[in-house]
Amino acid sequence: MALNKLEKRLRIKRRVRGKISGSAELPRLSVFKSNKEIYAQLIDDKAGKTLAFASSRAKGVDAKGTKTEVSAAVGKAIAEKAKTAGIEKVVFDRNGFVYHGRVKALADGAREGGLQF
Repeated sequence: MALNKLEKRLRIKRRVRGKISGSAELPRLSVFKSNKEIYAQLIDDKAGKTLAFASSRAKGVDAKGTKTEVSAAVGKAIAEKAKTAGIEKVVFDRNGFVYHGRVKALADGAREGGLQF
């Protein structure tokens, strides 16, 4: 029985989430991408709260250029919000997506902004 694209991603997501978790000191940087937009949030899994978020739809993000360039801008924005919240280190959760293209651009943008993972 063949799995479709979404089922494969969700299976990978469950496997990865079994191994990583976020806390207040070391939150999880979760990435979600749709066909048009990309979203990132810092999550404290122990408290079940989102500490900071950024997306390509937010007003503070420069949403000009290609999707990859926008993803890098979202990465810088989430790093900036993390700095204001006093967060320097995170655990990266690619959410079952391949670490390539827009997901990699967001991670590189976050690293440029000063986040360590």
